[in-house]
Amino acid sequence: MEYSKHTFYELLRLLPEELLNEVLYITDNDLKRINEMRIRNGQVCSYKLFDTRKIIAGNLKCDKYILNECINKFMNYSYYAYEEELRNGYITLFGGHRAGICGHAVVDNGKISTISNFSSINIRQAREYIGISSEFINKYYKDYLCDVLIVSPPGCGKTTFLRDMVRTLSFMEFNVGVCDERSEIAGMFQGKPSFEIGPNTDVLDSCPKAEGMKMLLRSMGPDIIVTDEIGKSEDIEAIITALTSGTRIIATAHGDSIERLKHGPLKEVIDYKLFNIILFLDRNPYPCTIKSIMKLK
Repeated sequence: MEYSKHTFYELLRLLPEELLNEVLYITDNDLKRINEMRIRNGQVCSYKLFDTRKIIAGNLKCDKYILNECINKFMNYSYYAYEEELRNGYITLFGGHRAGICGHAVVDNGKISTISNFSSINIRQAREYIGISSEFINKYYKDYLCDVLIVSPPGCGKTTFLRDMVRTLSFMEFNVGVCDERSEIAGMFQGKPSFEIGPNTDVLDSCPKAEGMKMLLRSMGPDIIVTDEIGKSEDIEAIITALTSGTRIIATAHGDSIERLKHGPLKEVIDYKLFNIILFLDRNPYPCTIKSIMKLK
């Protein structure tokens, strides 16, 4: 497994000067291992490392001005361009990184129109582990393409594992269509992926999953369609459409056991065995660790 160039250092230029000075309190060793940075109004910044340790560095208590400056820099001072993402509580940063946002939800006709009075930010670092999926693919894709659902709680590496499957299968000369609703799989920036996703991969960026999967079927003729975090009824309908057309599916979902999946929105997926394999991941001893593999058919 090879670690990529994507590190927390990339994100430093997006922070206000006051926060940059606080980061100097973190050791170089820990700085390389940061997974999340949390900025909360009235609190000192905290950091979560990939080994699940949490650290607090510096003495500065953040205020609304620091949070507003962070948001402005994340959006390049263009609220209009990020209006849809802000409505959903996050901002996709260059390189596939992501900032989750909390604050006052402004509701219009029962729907959230935007978020104001920002109270906290969670910056999640995106990483790619080149080759992390190779052993799995060599074993389960040896004779034929299969449909795989990758399942884990947040922070266990679902998207990272999925991304490496895209890269590996693309280099195996399969046409891979990626429906990247939240710009996390490929990290598209000005039409170019921020991650290594292979030479035979087509990315439909920032498009709702259900509609995007159908668009890829109509326009790109993929051997495999890949998407992240399925769960809505329309997602399941689009997956069934793809499967009946002969296209394979690889997707992710939140969960930690087959029992929880059976009692949630993916019950139909399990009951009708839409996927050949369900792959459960864990974060111990590191993200993308395979916890168990269940073959449904």
